[in-house]
Amino acid sequence: MTWRKLLKAFPTVILVVDILIRIVSVAVVPRNRRPSSAMAWLMAIFVAPIPGSVLYGLLGSTKLPKDRRDKQREINSLILENTQGLDNRVPTDTQPPWFGTVVQLNRTLGAMPLIPGNRARLLPDYAGSIAAMTEAVDAAERYVHVEFYILTRDESTFLFFDALKRAHDRGVKVRVLYDHWATIRNPQGRVTRTWLRDAGIRFEEMLPFHPTKGMWRRPDLRNHRKIVVVDGDVAFTGSQNMTDPSYNKRGNMRRGLQWKDLMVRVDGPAAIGLNALFITDWYSETDELPTDAEAEPLVERRTGDDAYECQVVPSGPGFDGENNLRLFNALVYGAQERLIIASPYFVPDESMLYAITTAAERGVDVQLFACEVADQFLVYHAQRSYYETLLRAGVRIFLYEKPIVLHSKHFTVDDDVAVIGSSNMDMRSFSLNFEVSLMVRGAGFVDQVREVEADYRAKSHEITLAGWLTRPAPLQVLDNVARLTAAVQ
Repeated sequence: MTWRKLLKAFPTVILVVDILIRIVSVAVVPRNRRPSSAMAWLMAIFVAPIPGSVLYGLLGSTKLPKDRRDKQREINSLILENTQGLDNRVPTDTQPPWFGTVVQLNRTLGAMPLIPGNRARLLPDYAGSIAAMTEAVDAAERYVHVEFYILTRDESTFLFFDALKRAHDRGVKVRVLYDHWATIRNPQGRVTRTWLRDAGIRFEEMLPFHPTKGMWRRPDLRNHRKIVVVDGDVAFTGSQNMTDPSYNKRGNMRRGLQWKDLMVRVDGPAAIGLNALFITDWYSETDELPTDAEAEPLVERRTGDDAYECQVVPSGPGFDGENNLRLFNALVYGAQERLIIASPYFVPDESMLYAITTAAERGVDVQLFACEVADQFLVYHAQRSYYETLLRAGVRIFLYEKPIVLHSKHFTVDDDVAVIGSSNMDMRSFSLNFEVSLMVRGAGFVDQVREVEADYRAKSHEITLAGWLTRPAPLQVLDNVARLTAAVQ
């Protein structure tokens, strides 16, 4: 066939490919996918069949490779086996009455039990939380486990890294995990990797993406967890990365952006749950399990009015279900009087949106804290598209005043239960990111969170429906278009 004939046939070939892509996509894309996500993908493919189908091939699957999912199931079985009977320590006649079923839900999905006898103290100050983690590492006697989405050695974190080096030098086993893509693309990421290597500290990069080495998966699946465990008795988790509050980025510094986060220090057996989660991630990356002596230390159960019941809730693409979304929905429907949510990236799926608006419409005082300023353009505008629906349902929305990026991720249910962790209330955290949440039952702990919420409220401005509807028409269009992109998963 001559080149002239090939060129003449080219439009016909493109037309046939175009039609085949459309037909196949209708059959393939909706399978085991939310209708909203399926429609968004189909729209992208129908608008531009060839580029859309290529993009779907790269980003269409939220699942990890089978070997990674098998490792998660193996670890879950070990956790269930080694924690049998711990659930019996918690009364079945729980208050609030629905709490016991939520505990069972978490146990079924994430394997972790609810364990009493913990002290939990909030760390709302960015520098103060780094100082607290540094102090704990300096007191370590056996091991230190560190896991962060972003881990960089910079002016704000020098002391923490120096403490890791001191611990390593005195014979403490130090293991470090960080998300490969999120850390390495940070301006201080590669320098940090070099420092860890030179210091002799064992570290691994989570979810590395190296297609040429056979490491193929959806490239934007990320490990978003933040965990520090010391000797299995003290642990930290929350929303804060181990990096400067500007994230060392020139654009952030130019705009004066500073991140505000919330961490929690846990003393007691709940630290074992967070350590089990670290071990899961370490095993996934290395095929190594720390020794039993490290994984199962003897932990003192705290007593008194400031001793709380805690349950670690892991979630991510290694699990079959969206553990955090199911937990959040269950807690929202359980709320009877007050539900207060802090989430910098609030892009809920339909089930979460219905749960929150239903709570407000049945008389629950629902409040949402979000950011006035954006660091992620599309997510920022996508979440704004939900504000009208929330305001019409009676949800009060507070925007934390710029240039602070309110990065905290937590919520409280009535005066009984609080959840704090790494998970945003968006579809990325529900489906694509590895996350960790800590559910705490205890009025004293909720009181701590209430103080944080009051501080947020004092530094935020509340938006009203009337005022929101008057924003410029181009912004309304931008918000609605960005909402479409949020559903493409």
